[in-house]
Amino acid sequence: MTTRPPIYLYTDGAASGNPGPGGYGAVLCCGTLRKELSGGFARTTNNRMELLAVITGLEAIKWDGAEVQVYSDSTYVVKTVTEGWKRKKNHDLWERFDALAARFRLQFHWIKGHAGHPENERCDRLAVAAAAGAGLPDDIGYLESL
Repeated sequence: MTTRPPIYLYTDGAASGNPGPGGYGAVLCCGTLRKELSGGFARTTNNRMELLAVITGLEAIKWDGAEVQVYSDSTYVVKTVTEGWKRKKNHDLWERFDALAARFRLQFHWIKGHAGHPENERCDRLAVAAAAGAGLPDDIGYLESL
């Protein structure tokens, strides 16, 4: 059996206003392979975009049982996963996360945002650019939770 290398998932979310236009960015790295993902919504929240960045990154991974090292500057995401913070909002996204988390061996790491970490900075640029996109859809999950 061949041992697969770990996958590194870097994520960030952004919203201009809370709620307001928002976006997420994710960078997946595995060995020499790299994939960037992003998307945006006309009306959403920062926490939803932070969590959606993680979800979108995990959805892109095809190896069940993969070791995934997740790096996020979101205290909300990291502490909810690692310390069991109560999930008061965004239940639709947490359900998606739970289904994905069961497929992988996950480790979460908090990193300080806007501190010069190259992958976190890239994710931030992806998220901000996605939030600025014209003609974005509303984040239906957010609207349904109002």
